[in-house]
Amino acid sequence: MSISRRGFLAGLPLLLAGCASTVEQKNYAALPNEPFPLKTVPIDKIKPELRRQEVAYVTPHAAGTVVVDTPARRAYYVLGNGRAIRYGVGVGRAGLALAGNAYVGRKAEWPSWTPTANMQRREERYRKLAGGMPGGPNNPLGARAMYLYRGGNDTHFRIHGTNQPESIGHAMSSGCIRMMNHDVIDLYSRVNVGAKVVVLQA
Repeated sequence: MSISRRGFLAGLPLLLAGCASTVEQKNYAALPNEPFPLKTVPIDKIKPELRRQEVAYVTPHAAGTVVVDTPARRAYYVLGNGRAIRYGVGVGRAGLALAGNAYVGRKAEWPSWTPTANMQRREERYRKLAGGMPGGPNNPLGARAMYLYRGGNDTHFRIHGTNQPESIGHAMSSGCIRMMNHDVIDLYSRVNVGAKVVVLQA
């Protein structure tokens, strides 16, 4: 192999890494047309393993299914043919996380939020919000919410955005599945009402 050929191949991983980083940064570019515009999230502020990307993913679940791997703090939107879109997520604290199958019963953009009765019983701060909080940048549901149902009934668990992006990758929610606002907007655009959601526990 010639020296120039070796030099080209040696530089290829860096070139590919640069391309990947550029694509990933586009995933978190500013979204000025939102009702509450979102700023660019610098890619170096997001751990590489938590960045949205298409990955190889073998699963028995059909395309269009959302699989939440609670122990790994990852969610996958199944594309089919062994591929999926992977997202970093935050999950519920021990004893509060959803497990098993559900489906998306409804969807909402910049949703309002009312703490559940259980949350209001557990913590006094939630009782002050018994009347609900309108959607917006200070709302804990963030830019989008997908409401999880079983048998026609609301489970009171959601896949939603967050105004606490530092919580992604951790188990610290009251049970819901949190995503960065940029990521939940992407997933929301892909998921249909009625889509199957599978939540895996350890």
